[in-house]
Amino acid sequence: MKIPPVKGTRDFYPPDMAVRNWIIDGWKKVSVRNGFVEYDGPIFEYLKMFQIKSGDEIAEQLFSLKDRGGRELALRPEITPTLARMVNQQINSLPRPIKWFSVPRLCRAERPQKGRLREFFQWNIDIIGVDDVLADAEVIFTTVDYLREVGLKPRDVQVKISSRKLLASSLRNIGIPENQLDSLYALLDKYSKMPRDGFEKILSEQVPDSRMAKKIMDLMNAALSEVAEIVGANAGVEDAIQELARLQELLTQMGVWQYCGFYPSIVRGLAYYTGVVFEVHEVAGELRAIGGGGRFDNLLHDFGGPQIPATGMGMGDCVLEILLREKGLLDNQVPQQKLDYFVACVDAKFFPHVLEITAAIRRKKASANFSYKTGGLSRQLKEASAQDAEKCIIIGEEFKNGQLVVKDMATGQQELVNFDEFLSQLKC
Repeated sequence: MKIPPVKGTRDFYPPDMAVRNWIIDGWKKVSVRNGFVEYDGPIFEYLKMFQIKSGDEIAEQLFSLKDRGGRELALRPEITPTLARMVNQQINSLPRPIKWFSVPRLCRAERPQKGRLREFFQWNIDIIGVDDVLADAEVIFTTVDYLREVGLKPRDVQVKISSRKLLASSLRNIGIPENQLDSLYALLDKYSKMPRDGFEKILSEQVPDSRMAKKIMDLMNAALSEVAEIVGANAGVEDAIQELARLQELLTQMGVWQYCGFYPSIVRGLAYYTGVVFEVHEVAGELRAIGGGGRFDNLLHDFGGPQIPATGMGMGDCVLEILLREKGLLDNQVPQQKLDYFVACVDAKFFPHVLEITAAIRRKKASANFSYKTGGLSRQLKEASAQDAEKCIIIGEEFKNGQLVVKDMATGQQELVNFDEFLSQLKC
């Protein structure tokens, strides 16, 4: 009986693994060059840790279990709570700002669909301890730095920026009661995902006052310079507008604003965001968000730590890979595994020398392989070609005089070289 993989998971055959490694290696390289250091945590945590952040309903959205001691655990659906726990444990000894990144394997008990699986990898970058929009700019710059690294242009992707602080102040100014804000956030988060008439219908049910509803619709399509005129100016609105204006200035100075834009409809579904929020979308709008993030100044406090400002971003590999494949950006960038040397012999009696030479090459840190079945030389050369070997070393009678044949597999040219000289030229 053949057992298939669990729905929503992936098998990574060697070609798939090459793509996965290339994506993750790129995330790590960009993180390090932007000053982030890597961390990781356990793949399962106490269930209550995720409930603190997202409420009891989160239990239905993740894989939970009880261990033999009856403790309620969960496979991590995200790593931000782990980040908060780890930072809180050593908060007094960690130098600030804390600039950490991680590439965890995550699991969510969701209905699989295009770009959303039950198991995936996610790039997370976070800056903790900086109460300035400069940290938000750094997170967005690092995100764009990776997008540029893999060949995505402003015509392909856009970072849509908004502010929960601006949205909250604006809605209060319009007249929305405090106890209605969370439910309205959830609706506004669907603005770009719903037909306009369907959105307006649900909005009118939540906000029966047509004048207030119209202002909300106008806000969803406003330029930053138009917001105060639409919702009315107060200290909260003005402060948020100035913060976003400075963010634009910083991103312009950093040379990435061409990838960005102001979109008031970006809300981010998670309730813990407190300031600037953003999402990365492909311009055509046919895929789910590639990534997103924002400021979460209360999260460490919610996990029992001090009130410390924080901002960050998460980007999953599933939608990203779909987009890169659709844009034709994988074939020419994902490195194919190549073999430096394939060691062959003209006769089975020389096979002990094949092992000797292969081991010597590997000790010099070059890659080398050989055939497990020492058939004819032509068969071994075919195997060398199939393994994409750069050169083939052929062992024959010449080896009695300390010589071997080195064949360039691309040009077909061969040369007779001294074995000791050949090894000495290989760099460890």
